[in-house]
Amino acid sequence: MASDITGTLAGFAAGLKYDDIPERAREHCKNLLLDALACALAGHQGEETGQVAALAAGLAQSQESSVIGGGRSSLAGATLLNGYLVTAVTMCDVHRPTLTHVTPEVVPPALAVAERDARTGRELLVALAAGFETLTRVGIGWDYPAARARGWHGPGVIGPFGSAAAAGRLIGLDADAMAGAFGLAGSQAAGTFAAWGTPTVKFHQCRGALSGLMAALLAQQKFVATREFLTARDGGLYNTYSNGGRPDAVTADLGKRWELEQIALRLWPSASTIQGFITAMFELVEKHRLVPERVRKLRVLLNKTAVDLHGIFPRYQGKFEALLSIHYGAAAILHDRALTLAQFEPERYNDPKLARFAAERVEVSADAALTGVQAVVEAQAVDGSTFTVRCDHPRGSPENPLSRTEIEEKFRTYARARLPAANVEEAIGAVSRLEQLPSARRLMELVGEGKAGVLSDAA
Repeated sequence: MASDITGTLAGFAAGLKYDDIPERAREHCKNLLLDALACALAGHQGEETGQVAALAAGLAQSQESSVIGGGRSSLAGATLLNGYLVTAVTMCDVHRPTLTHVTPEVVPPALAVAERDARTGRELLVALAAGFETLTRVGIGWDYPAARARGWHGPGVIGPFGSAAAAGRLIGLDADAMAGAFGLAGSQAAGTFAAWGTPTVKFHQCRGALSGLMAALLAQQKFVATREFLTARDGGLYNTYSNGGRPDAVTADLGKRWELEQIALRLWPSASTIQGFITAMFELVEKHRLVPERVRKLRVLLNKTAVDLHGIFPRYQGKFEALLSIHYGAAAILHDRALTLAQFEPERYNDPKLARFAAERVEVSADAALTGVQAVVEAQAVDGSTFTVRCDHPRGSPENPLSRTEIEEKFRTYARARLPAANVEEAIGAVSRLEQLPSARRLMELVGEGKAGVLSDAA
């Protein structure tokens, strides 16, 4: 049997049972699943989705797995494409302690294996919990600030562990085989912030999903791999990708305190780091009934990291930069009192008046007193008055969570464009009562019976 914290975590993932998971954690897993499906349906509007669909089609010619929103692919192809769909338009979850998106890596392989093997909804729910908790536990042991200082990007590095745990749980890996799967997952850990500002940062997510799936399937064949990957002195994740990490945090109160509950959701498309700014911006506009003609300048304050990442696009080029831009987000919310994918279509973000306001009348500055996702937004009015709003906890954070009703409405918003009307409400009900679902195939039928998908268009 495996020793060390890798083995302890593997034993947890392999042996987890439904009754071991507290109700609050189970319900959050359902929230994460429904939100991931909503994001994947919206992801068909992503600029690069067709390119990833072409890659998925080239991985294998079989069609045993459903593509969310329409189409079929191989087990590997569906995992890769669905992972990209979840993150394509930048509105999926984030584990804030590690600034890592979780559902793009964990949900697609779990759905693909559960569909292939006709697993029950209860088995799927347990696998999702195992994957979410494994990924976030590996993450808190990583010592994220130290890893980030070395340039690592979380989804491609720690994501494969969550994917391997979810897929491995569904195919019945025992604790020793699961530890081997983690060794294989870690051997594929990769992805750095050199990709920032390009769609490659989103590829890290879907590649992480595929890496974990391959790790689980190879471990099922008893392929020999290290069982002590996380803390191995020579080449272990924490010693190589960080400063030795905080390995004791991985197993502290494991099964009692659920780290997956720290996974935040997003109500709006745009980067997770600036959701606090968006929350403050909406409050500012609504509370003071601001209109563009009344505002001389908008001033946005965030921490230096957020400014360095998102304050660099006053004159954004294309959808992806608009999604990352504080300047554009501020201008769009003030002008439209909304921030949906409609604000990120070319006819809107290329509007000369909007683009000029973003470039000339939005000022973004760093404030050393602000940390994490904290933000302050100040509007200087043409009459000389000033209005200020501060946000410490954005909508969707564990401290300011979205309700199930809000997540369901997000799903409806993006499902209506892809799925038959009857499927939308049944899919919501299937996720809400996931432990009662006889077969995960029914859920995939509901969300996979969409319009002609990007996969068939790209083939």
